[in-house]
Amino acid sequence: MNEFFLISKYLRELTKNNPSALNLQDDVFFDKKKKLIISVDSYNEKIHFPNFLYPDLVIKKIIRSSISDLISKGVAPKYFFISASGNHKHFNHKNLKKILLSLNKEQKKFNLKLSGGDTVSSKNLSFSITTVGYSKKIIKRNNAVINDDIYVTGDLGDSFVGLKMIKNNYNVKKNLKNYFISKYYCPDLSMQFSKYLHRFANCSMDISDGLVSDLTKLIKNQRLSYELNLDKVPISKNLMYFLKKFKKKKDTFICNGDDYKILFTASKTKRHLIKSISKKMNQKVTIIGNINNFKKNKIIFENKVKNLRNYEGYTHAF
Repeated sequence: MNEFFLISKYLRELTKNNPSALNLQDDVFFDKKKKLIISVDSYNEKIHFPNFLYPDLVIKKIIRSSISDLISKGVAPKYFFISASGNHKHFNHKNLKKILLSLNKEQKKFNLKLSGGDTVSSKNLSFSITTVGYSKKIIKRNNAVINDDIYVTGDLGDSFVGLKMIKNNYNVKKNLKNYFISKYYCPDLSMQFSKYLHRFANCSMDISDGLVSDLTKLIKNQRLSYELNLDKVPISKNLMYFLKKFKKKKDTFICNGDDYKILFTASKTKRHLIKSISKKMNQKVTIIGNINNFKKNKIIFENKVKNLRNYEGYTHAF
């Protein structure tokens, strides 16, 4: 059973057609009348992060991953609640000092305020983050228009390499290894650019489960399809070097998730505006495909049509 089946079969009817729940087909709750936006995310050791050797970095990762939901909707996160389960080894005095220091830094960096939470004693380590923001409107999923351009902010793939560096011993220089690991634990969020999303984006979400997986979700309930060109997906110079050094293909590194960049569609008439704003914000923004009404989604890499199943990313299965 996957997440979508669970929602459609068992959970959706419980919303009682509450419009703020957005039919459980988006990343957030949005009460338009109260201008209230809420997102909830859970993180488990060995699933969402490999271990707790660096509690300060794990905390940064889960905070940024959580607020990314609101940022990708054009909403500034204001408050967060954190719940944690674990034992005395996870939350000893040394680790707690590191956790508190990281929380303080993240609050200052993103103008957040810790506003509550809970703790539970458990042999398993997990966290749950609730993020709250306020806005008159949000950029929803499933609102793409035929012939829209598909955009992504920043570079993709660095975080996935960082995870591989944590799990495996790659023969690379320390500074390069640290670069990739930093991108895994501390993703760069397009927060300033997101303030302008309402001016041009038709639909939007963050890339958490993987580029192809999330793009499919973005227009899942529309009678539309997409054409995605993986050759156009931007990557960093460090990832270019890594791929060349280890003779790896780009496409196997850019669709695995944990990027937390903004994925959005916009009319071709907005190209000049987007280019102007991205230049002003010093934000890399790239067109990587387009929306159409063909019967099937299409992925191109090295001028060949590829099988979508090769790029599924992370799946929420039970």
